[in-house]
Amino acid sequence: MRRNLPRRWACLILGGALLMPYMMAGVLVVGLWQGESTNLLLPAQVGVFAAVLPVVAVTGLFLPVRALEVSAAQGLLGARVETPPRQTRRPWQERRRTAAWFTLHLAVGGVVSGFTLAIVPFTVFTLALPFMGRPIEVIGFWVTPGGTTALWALTGLAVLAALVAMAAGAGALLARLAPVLLGPTPSERLAAAEEHARTLAERNRLARELHDSVGHALSVVTLQAAAAGRVLDRDPGTARTALAAVEQAARAALEDLDHVLGVLRDGDHTGRGPQATLADLDELVAASGARVQQEVGDLSGVPAVVSREAYRIVQEALTNAIKHGHGPVRLAAAVRGDDLRLEVTNQGGGGGSRTGGRGVTGMRERVRLLRGDLEAGPTDTGPEGGPEGGPEGGWTVTVRLPLRSTP
Repeated sequence: MRRNLPRRWACLILGGALLMPYMMAGVLVVGLWQGESTNLLLPAQVGVFAAVLPVVAVTGLFLPVRALEVSAAQGLLGARVETPPRQTRRPWQERRRTAAWFTLHLAVGGVVSGFTLAIVPFTVFTLALPFMGRPIEVIGFWVTPGGTTALWALTGLAVLAALVAMAAGAGALLARLAPVLLGPTPSERLAAAEEHARTLAERNRLARELHDSVGHALSVVTLQAAAAGRVLDRDPGTARTALAAVEQAARAALEDLDHVLGVLRDGDHTGRGPQATLADLDELVAASGARVQQEVGDLSGVPAVVSREAYRIVQEALTNAIKHGHGPVRLAAAVRGDDLRLEVTNQGGGGGSRTGGRGVTGMRERVRLLRGDLEAGPTDTGPEGGPEGGPEGGWTVTVRLPLRSTP
């Protein structure tokens, strides 16, 4: 309390200084109305003080004083005021709370400032009375040199102590009310939470994009590099083809990585180029280097949003098939009624558990956003009749995506 008292007192004096123009205008209006001379240097009338407070409240509704008051509350009062979010339009709930704080600050600050201007000189004067050798009039009383001067000095000290206590209490009151009246309103908190949720959703989407594209590229690079190494001596042409596929996949991964990092760094979501869709499945399969048996129907009527997400789902499923499986991969995609059906099946073995990575989780998030269904797990019997879940059992990803939104 002692450490904060000087700064809080300064905040109260600031409130009194901001109140002075209102008081001077009020004294001028009263003087013109009553036809009397006015003293603008000491506008201390209680009636004028009470009359200008509604004017202060009205100006607080419209003047942009919130930022100033937040700075004063944080820097001088030591209050922990959460910085409100910036909004293009000020809601009336925020205006009313700011006006209430502005009025309270100026009213309490005006009272404390007035008493400070009166009591501090009075205390200094009473402390000087014992050293004066002649009678002096003090607030209507004649004080003669002697014992009464000590009583007046004690009175001045007591009044000064009361002023300090009043300033401490007023500062503590304002510090307690500042977070309530100057902090974010419920609507502002809701807007900030929605903006934070949108930011997290966008970052999660970018993380899925990066995982799918870069993960697929690395799987292709691994597969093609291994194939090039096996045939490098006896079939240089095939090795060059595999190395070209490695180069293409690496370039695509670098472009996606550069884009995602640029978005995360600059926060610009508008510069995104064209995204791959189901129309690019042939290029995806060709670049993967895997043996893929395609059963793709007419997908031209699939909406763009569904087509983009479906492409990423197929890309991730194909990546998992290359990483964890062996042998040919079966890819089926067709429109059945009002749904898009996708199925990716491969033989098992050659990898670890499918449940520990983020691939299936990312696919489920995409499917859930489109209100679809996804099933991923071991097939009943693999393509070669192996047992369920065994080395030859196989793995199937089945997806249903509705083509039209439903409530």
